[in-house]
Amino acid sequence: MTKPIVFNNTVLRDGHQSLAATRMTTAQMLPALADLDAMGFGALETWGGATIDSGLRFLDEFPFDRLDAIKRGTPGTPHMMLLRGQNIVQYENFPDDVVEAFVKMSARHGMDIFRIFDALNDPRNIQTAVRAVIAAGRHAQGVICYTTSPVHNVEGFIELGLELEKMGCHSICLKDMAGLVPPADAAAIIGGLKAKVRIPVVLHTHETAGLGIPTYLAAINAGVDAVDTSITPFANGTAQPDTLLMMAVLAGNPRQPGYDKTRLAKLRAHFTGVYAELGKFTNRKNEVIDTDTLTYQVPGGMLSNFRTQLKDMKMEDRFEEVFAEIPVVRKALGWIPLVTPTSQIVGTQAVLNVKFGRWKNFAPAAMDIALGYYGRTPAPVDPDVQKLAARLTGKDVITCRPADLKKPRMAELKEQLRAAGIPDDDEHAVIHAMFPMQLKEHYDRKKKAARPGAGAPAPVAPVAAPPPAPSAVASAKAIGEPQRIALTINGRRTEAVIEEIA
Repeated sequence: MTKPIVFNNTVLRDGHQSLAATRMTTAQMLPALADLDAMGFGALETWGGATIDSGLRFLDEFPFDRLDAIKRGTPGTPHMMLLRGQNIVQYENFPDDVVEAFVKMSARHGMDIFRIFDALNDPRNIQTAVRAVIAAGRHAQGVICYTTSPVHNVEGFIELGLELEKMGCHSICLKDMAGLVPPADAAAIIGGLKAKVRIPVVLHTHETAGLGIPTYLAAINAGVDAVDTSITPFANGTAQPDTLLMMAVLAGNPRQPGYDKTRLAKLRAHFTGVYAELGKFTNRKNEVIDTDTLTYQVPGGMLSNFRTQLKDMKMEDRFEEVFAEIPVVRKALGWIPLVTPTSQIVGTQAVLNVKFGRWKNFAPAAMDIALGYYGRTPAPVDPDVQKLAARLTGKDVITCRPADLKKPRMAELKEQLRAAGIPDDDEHAVIHAMFPMQLKEHYDRKKKAARPGAGAPAPVAPVAAPPPAPSAVASAKAIGEPQRIALTINGRRTEAVIEEIA
């Protein structure tokens, strides 16, 4: 008997991250929760990705409070989150004890399925998170980040899936973050995985380039167990295909699911109102198919943000040069996939190469990739670029798992929180590890709000932040006055200090 395809729903996470800068508040979600819970989706994606950062930074919401509220409103549906492996939900590697504590606390607050990926597809960078999820009695979903390059192919993705199964993952997700996987590749990868692994296989894509729906159809016919959909207007464009639309596409297909269309219409009405409320964060360009994604092979959000940033830098006439430089940077850095945080790193370096000359200015994060501090790259790093990075930083090339160089931090983090008068439980410690300034500002505002009419709040002891990153452009010898530029790529703001290298 052919099983109906399972839909996971992303409207509470990737839907608004992709189309509304991750600005949907918990209050805007609450009225929809009962209907979402009644739909019978395979999972609701409710957390992770940029939602933790954005919720704390822009919405003044403590992340675990959101998870608690959504879990109370949707107790009958598994919750799913996107976890960046050793990066957790940040842009750098964290020690194992911090990763383990984050997973344990997330599970305690109701997270069921942890979708765990690494930007380089280096399995070593997800193994701690996978073990922690298993130890917490939750579902570990290992991720294959889809990308295209001379060193990536269908067979390699299938082999990575086998490695994830051996690691202990309960399921595998083929994650197509840029909406680039064509139907034929999707069918080949899914079919190959289904023939060789014994665990479920899920496909995640975006409708950015218009391939999402035909790619899902090909994967469904190849036996994929579940796909991710969203709900209009937080669907299509740079988000996932709409749920109702996918049901229509599957009409007559033996795997067509039977989700409640009346309830879907009610949910659409609610989210249409929310979308209007978030109008200042939406953009028509993100709502429509953008075939430039196929030409440049980069995520749609990166395209739209780059256009704006290049205009601000008075480099709009160099758009083609910048995007032509992206594969040059990718090749030099070992053909890394473009997904957070590598999309930001490669994009920044491409701008620097075009503006100042190739590798005349070198972003520290790009140097860290070249030297192995983000993990094992899919292909060898260009030797000359690696030597330059080593000379400019004074660092050695490493081949070990990057987190092996990290010392445990949980005890230190809790000491810092106690000194600041902030709760020192594990929940606050892991958030402080990733977003120290944002957590401090959140508690400053809470203390001020608790004293109506009392004027300025009492001083709060500063929370120790991580050591400042090195200048965003390193040089052996600088000439002239440094310039500061700022880029926002996939919603992540990156500042760089530009110095000419002799």
